[in-house]
This record gives sequence, structure tokens and C-alpha cells, in this order.
Amino acid sequence: MTLTLLRAKLHRIRVTEANLDYEGSLTLDPDDMEAVGIVPYERILCADVENGNRFETYAIAGRRGSHVCCLNGAAAHKGKVGDRLIVMAFVQVTPEEAAGWTPRVKHFR
Repeated sequence: MTLTLLRAKLHRIRVTEANLDYEGSLTLDPDDMEAVGIVPYERILCADVENGNRFETYAIAGRRGSHVCCLNGAAAHKGKVGDRLIVMAFVQVTPEEAAGWTPRVKHFR
């Protein structure tokens, strides 16, 4: 048996851009990705704090130090610049690994 637990979270990161003319994904600053351990092309779940939309996509690395959080492709319909997102990545672990589990979280203002 395995359990699915929260592994990484960017809590209330602000959307800086929205780009409909892209294949899809969420572009993030590599500094933010590395802070919680999200890797390029990893599947992520996003929740928009402003409108309640939840969507699944994958993370891609933008320019380091840019503080970018860009909704790409269809995801650009799920929020707008200035919205706060909760970006989550999950992991499957054994019950033994789950004991004492703590996700990596970065908070934004």
C-alpha cells in the first residue's frame, strides 16, 4: 500500500503573466522551484485563491531571479495576473515513510 502526500507547495505565489499562445504549463522561477523541490516537467496541481479554479498541469523553469509565475496555454483561462495560486506537488510513500512526513513549503505575500 502507498499513500499520496503533499511533497511541495508554493503558497499564494502571484501570477505575473498569462500566455494563451503556448502549449501549456506553468512557468516558474527556478529559485522558487528549487526552494521546495519541484522539478521541470513535474505534474502539479494549482488552486487559484481568487476564483477557486483548480487545474492540473506541469511546471517549467523560467528565467532565474525573474519571480515569474506564468499561466500558459489553457491554464491562462483559469486565472489572471495578480491572482494568488497554491501550487502543489505530491508523492507516493509507504505508511512507514509517511510517519513524521513534512512537506517543503514556501510562502509568498
